[in-house]
Amino acid sequence: MNDSSLLADVDVAIIGGGVVGCAVARRMALEGASVVLMEKAADILDGASKGNSAILHTGFDAPVGTLEWECVQKGYEEYLEIHKSFNLPLLKSGALVAAWTEEEEARFPDILKKGSDNDVKDLQLLSKAEVLAREPNLSGDIRAAISVPREFVIDPWSAPLAYLMQALENGGKALFNAGVTGGEFSGSHWLLKTARGTVRARYVVNSAGLYGDILDRDVLGSSEFTIKPRKGQFVVFDKAAGKLTNSIILPVPTKRTKGIVLFPTIFGNLMVGPTAEEQDDRDDASVDQDILNDLHSQAVKHLPALANIPVTATYAGIRPATERPEYRVMEYSDRNWITLGGIRSTGLTSALGIAQHVHSLLAGQDTGFTALTNPSVPTVPNLAEHLPRDCADKGYGEIVCHCEMVTKREIKAALDSKILPVGSFSGLKRRTRATMGRCQGFYCSARLAELTEGKFEVPIAVGETDE
Repeated sequence: MNDSSLLADVDVAIIGGGVVGCAVARRMALEGASVVLMEKAADILDGASKGNSAILHTGFDAPVGTLEWECVQKGYEEYLEIHKSFNLPLLKSGALVAAWTEEEEARFPDILKKGSDNDVKDLQLLSKAEVLAREPNLSGDIRAAISVPREFVIDPWSAPLAYLMQALENGGKALFNAGVTGGEFSGSHWLLKTARGTVRARYVVNSAGLYGDILDRDVLGSSEFTIKPRKGQFVVFDKAAGKLTNSIILPVPTKRTKGIVLFPTIFGNLMVGPTAEEQDDRDDASVDQDILNDLHSQAVKHLPALANIPVTATYAGIRPATERPEYRVMEYSDRNWITLGGIRSTGLTSALGIAQHVHSLLAGQDTGFTALTNPSVPTVPNLAEHLPRDCADKGYGEIVCHCEMVTKREIKAALDSKILPVGSFSGLKRRTRATMGRCQGFYCSARLAELTEGKFEVPIAVGETDE
């Protein structure tokens, strides 16, 4: 393989533009490495990261003493340290682990012990009366709950956007439509082949999510894990439901899954999900009406007032589970390669912690990087319902999406960003909330097609319906 079409020559190449890849790019740029993030789609968050519950986890129920627990705690702490500087929202909702049956309540002592073992010391057992005093709209069938006061709700898409923007503002590079198809290691450097050209890098971090095992197999020749795609379907209730509960309502978790959650969103909605359905297809994010009906019924059973609230949207995400429950992080120091596999439902919280772990692994290889002393810190637009939005400031031009109050100024800012312009319609939705409200784009799609004409490889008139 030659390097006649060299796209980048860097210290660290990160493959995969999900939340983990964006966080690793940021961390390594801050540590003084030259970095490039390579994503096969036209924009970030096009894979597993686009569909999640957007909860900032304390790690109270994580497997004790594991890498996942460590990364969740470190990621949680770092998010709280940096979110204000990036203008990232935080909804201090707290959570309740709800017991609806005698069998579930009987497991509370184990949950409390695990929380204590995981250094989450502020869990509190609540009686039925105490739960209903906090959340009067919950069903009277509730038996008891455990309060987890520091479980919060965040914006799942603006956070990784901010991470990558900081990497780019501090010398990093991002390549889109650049899926890796092969690579050669010289003993000191990798030459990675993509559809757009080649990238030369001293170190490679595989954060390819649902395709991480295939990437290892194609480039390294073998993989130590196998992705077992796990679909999670969600039902999104109209914003009128947002006032029915202040807390994240968690189920009693099982060994396999955290279970079905009823939770507020940073955007003012209320959601229920996800399911946990094993499947072979890594891209099939279709929804099933019977399953959605069951989710809706479960939500109404626990929060009866939802029976009168319309559903705004339904969607599914696919988690990159593997044949084992733990994170599958492998370092191949003889080939300057790190694989980040099996990063499942806690990935949004743990991403910053995983990035710290990647840095520690690379530092052990005597990379010689020198951390930046005064890095640039970008800010992202606020999309949170409980904080001031762009439409509250003069000069926004027009309201393009009335359901979500998205302004023309917000649309243009995403399209014309000098740091990281949006690359697809689905990316525009995640960055602005356009078309994600009650009418699901029925009224604003034509105007969006006008504003985005010539900007995307796949125009809105053709349509991208992945969310």
